[in-house]
Amino acid sequence: MARSRMWTLVLLAGLSAAKYIVPGGRWHDTDGSLVNAHAGCVTVDKQTGKFWLFGEHKTEGQTEGGGVSVYSSDDLATWESHGLALAPVEGHPYLSPSNIIQRPKVIYSKATNEYHMWWHADNSTYGLLLQGYARSPNISGPYTFVSATAPLGNWSQDFGVFTDYKDGRSYALYSNGDRKEGRDVYLTSFNEDVTGLEKVVHRFDKYDLEAPTIVQTEKSYYAIMSHKTGYRPNNVVAFRADSLAGPWSQPFIVAPLNTRTYNSQSGFTLTIKGKKKTTHLYLGDQWDSNSLWESRYIWLPIEIDDRKKTLNLVWHDVYDLDVKSGEWSPVTGRAYLAADAKTAGGAFKQEANFASKGTIVTGIYGNDSTVTFEGVEGTGKPQWVSFYYQNTDDMGFGDQPGGTPDRIGGTWQLRRIASVVVNGNTEKVETLFQRDTHKGIILSTPLLLTLEKGKKNTITVGGLWNGFDYKGADLDRIVVYPPEGTAGRH
Repeated sequence: MARSRMWTLVLLAGLSAAKYIVPGGRWHDTDGSLVNAHAGCVTVDKQTGKFWLFGEHKTEGQTEGGGVSVYSSDDLATWESHGLALAPVEGHPYLSPSNIIQRPKVIYSKATNEYHMWWHADNSTYGLLLQGYARSPNISGPYTFVSATAPLGNWSQDFGVFTDYKDGRSYALYSNGDRKEGRDVYLTSFNEDVTGLEKVVHRFDKYDLEAPTIVQTEKSYYAIMSHKTGYRPNNVVAFRADSLAGPWSQPFIVAPLNTRTYNSQSGFTLTIKGKKKTTHLYLGDQWDSNSLWESRYIWLPIEIDDRKKTLNLVWHDVYDLDVKSGEWSPVTGRAYLAADAKTAGGAFKQEANFASKGTIVTGIYGNDSTVTFEGVEGTGKPQWVSFYYQNTDDMGFGDQPGGTPDRIGGTWQLRRIASVVVNGNTEKVETLFQRDTHKGIILSTPLLLTLEKGKKNTITVGGLWNGFDYKGADLDRIVVYPPEGTAGRH
């Protein structure tokens, strides 16, 4: 799932197994459509080794009830759509378009030789808090609904799964809702058939967390979870233990403070045991509540030090991943600073001690107040360009419970939308979604652009309507990356 468009490129010899992963980019499938599989999981076909991505299908104009979509890939970069693995059913008590079908997870059951899908099943008011269960003899589906039940008589909201690679046993992870009696996260073992839950192994008591997942190393287990702030991201935390039954450590933050986990929410982790290296990946969601179908994917390498008992997410705009060897490496790009760029209209350069050269461009607005980066070198082929920005629209960027706005009842926004024009071609305006950042925190968003070959390209950034205003976020710099399969790696 590495590219905004899945172009077929001729890669250099010896690099054909390595593919770009681009967190926050527009990822398209082999048909050219946006990959639409949110808050799900990646399941590996035991026979072929192919990766299968399952996730919530988000439909424009509809918040929930779109069903579960499924994609396949050999490299975690090139995704082929197989439609809906679990489709909505009009009038069904749990699968109708008015129902909630969230956080689907698929596990292979060796005992039944089937694939079993589990998810958070609910009505539109979150009044049921159940776990849905469906099954299929084929990993791609379609999956047949079996039941929706309360796990061991308890409530169940955000849902995750984990399979211990040492003994093959699978476990469910789920929060038990927002009621006063809830606010826990349960780790519960499945039975041997993976057709139901057996017993509670551990309860993370009253931390008020959700979106749970577990990473396993030779020596440790790390449980990763998000705070409850609605569609606003927050500082995701992790716990560590020697065994699933605990004792578990105090929670600790896994990404730089005030990045709110690079504007993402946890949901799943994937371990790739390659021929040369084992790589753990964090598979997070970057939600967009104004247009959920435009939500992005934040997939990042995880660095774990069992000796120090630490886990950290590693940010790179673009990185290579070879699923055969398990190796990954960052891709090197060339930076162009806003401090050196040309401003127009009301856009201006302002002192910012946290920015490149101590300067950031602000006041970007509509078509007239813009910033233009000049002398940008291109190759004539599609290239990822990452835009580093600051956007402080949500009145504090806090981790308020439920994702509520500030204390005076103001409105908050999750993103601005900037316009991006290459070489003055206003016939083709790219849209750049710029999520919130904390004051003084600079994050990045990538776009796949085609620049002319040579060093005379210009990239102009303005503002587009985001439902509230025409503001573009403050800009620090852009970074231009080489096309996939060319020089520029570490």
